[in-house]
Amino acid sequence: MFQKSIWIRLPRNVLVGHGVLEDTVTAVEELHLAGRPLIVTSPTPREVAGERVAELFAAAGRDPETIVVETASFDAVERVIDAADDADAGFLVGVGGGKPIDIAKMAADHRGQGFVSVPTAASHDGIVSGRGSVPEKDTRHSVAAEPPLAVVADTAIIADAPWRLTTAGCADIISNYTAVRDWNLARRLQNVEYSEYAGALSQMTAEMLVENADSIKPGLEESAWIVVKALVSSGVAMSIAGSSRPASGAEHLFSHRLDRLVPNAALHGHQVGVGSIITAYLQDGEQGMWREIRDALERIGAPTTAEGLSIDESTVIEALTSAHEIRDRYTILGNGMNEEAAREAARVTGVI
Repeated sequence: MFQKSIWIRLPRNVLVGHGVLEDTVTAVEELHLAGRPLIVTSPTPREVAGERVAELFAAAGRDPETIVVETASFDAVERVIDAADDADAGFLVGVGGGKPIDIAKMAADHRGQGFVSVPTAASHDGIVSGRGSVPEKDTRHSVAAEPPLAVVADTAIIADAPWRLTTAGCADIISNYTAVRDWNLARRLQNVEYSEYAGALSQMTAEMLVENADSIKPGLEESAWIVVKALVSSGVAMSIAGSSRPASGAEHLFSHRLDRLVPNAALHGHQVGVGSIITAYLQDGEQGMWREIRDALERIGAPTTAEGLSIDESTVIEALTSAHEIRDRYTILGNGMNEEAAREAARVTGVI
């Protein structure tokens, strides 16, 4: 069957390994990005890597400008856009975790300019994807943004990041398993456009982390390599699909609902990990994949319960019964769960 044409935007350069931060300028020069770089970072990542990136660009005669963002917000995006205007920046470089990278990619998208991603932690797949996530009041907006032209992921730096950030990244990837199955369900029941390639790549990435959970340990640079490679693959799957569907199903609706009910209670990746346990149970019943997902999360040290998220049981039940209202995206939640069914699913899986 004829399909409409789509524009797949993928990173041209992906550098992953020990000490590759020193190759940031080389990665940019190969892209022929002209003008001054605006480095977008936050306080701790600035110390960890941002200052060094600025030094490298300065040594290359690129006259970099740096802006530090404290919080993720649309106001911060506007500040970065204004700073890029004032500096007459030719491209943007996001250095840090999700916050500065998301803000930088959204500002780059607004300006129609190139964006380079330099993650200092492997906390979620936003380091490669073409979407940005910004909270506003009691909700969180996920919007289309400029995907990176290059990714420079120094595994020595990422391995030294707080372990909880790495486990959040792992959980985010593991949740792709249930996201792909929801996407397939939407194809069968709602005739939603589906990409076999993107779905297979996303599921393979999730399975890779489940199978290698025992190898992912604190302080090991090899673990950082495994997680970053998985995050890159997940971002590529979303770019191929032209949407977040390969990595966002009912487990993400559950997390987004928690964000509204109890903002900043837990990391995004940890929330979707717990959501994926329950989603897998709903998809397959007691004999399904949910135990493997739970066991993998436990082995890497990610939360698997409401208590582990520091969220009370009643909030989890409320999130499950209202998650389907978050966005117009068909998932296993369908038109919603009643409280009794939600409590049963959470109890059987040990989430409560």
